Amino acid sequence: MFKRKSQARVVCTVALAFAFLAPLLQAEPLSPADLKALLARIREKRAAAPQVQADFQEEKTIHMLNKPITSSGRISFQAPNKFRREAKGNSPSITVSDGQHLWIYYPKFQSAEHYSLGKRSPLDAGIAAITASLNLENVEATYHITGTKEPDGYQLQLLPRNPSMKRFLQTFSIRMNNDLQVVRTEMVQPNGDRIVTTYSNESRAPISASTFEFTPPAGTEVTTPLGK
Repeated sequence: MFKRKSQARVVCTVALAFAFLAPLLQAEPLSPADLKALLARIREKRAAAPQVQADFQEEKTIHMLNKPITSSGRISFQAPNKFRREAKGNSPSITVSDGQHLWIYYPKFQSAEHYSLGKRSPLDAGIAAITASLNLENVEATYHITGTKEPDGYQLQLLPRNPSMKRFLQTFSIRMNNDLQVVRTEMVQPNGDRIVTTYSNESRAPISASTFEFTPPAGTEVTTPLGK
């Protein structure tokens, strides 16, 4: 049970850290042909600039809490699987992955969680599915997708196909402007918890490789919730 909760927490974090990289008001439903063409345009744009950085504002509505949890920060992504998400607020954290290792650092508590990737665990499956959706490579194999054309852009609705993903994610909505920049995502979990994230100040400039490296500061307590 502990491992399952750890996997769910990490998958949800990654899902939110990378969601804005996958492309997206009332609208006209996209036909299958139009949706296919839109996904092709998004892939083409992502291939031309496989890195992105943006500011984010996030609100988590948790059924066990009376008030939403809000945070803000900065996220960076380098295709195919490197990312960094720095969240400020009352519960600051830094989540970093170089594609082989995933770190979640909590500066307030001087603690860090370390996860090894590439071992065909449920965690790997979840991250692989989410990363694929962010690049929108073969995303149709991972999600059932529908879309609408909005006055100021597009909206995609993703429903997970994989039973293991359905334990962590019920629906995933991505809103994009006409330049195919993600401006808002909304994730709903099976228990009713909801996470809404908005993005701004997107940049496609090159990102330093050191951004996706992490070494725990001296004195940090390091744990491996899923084992080595």
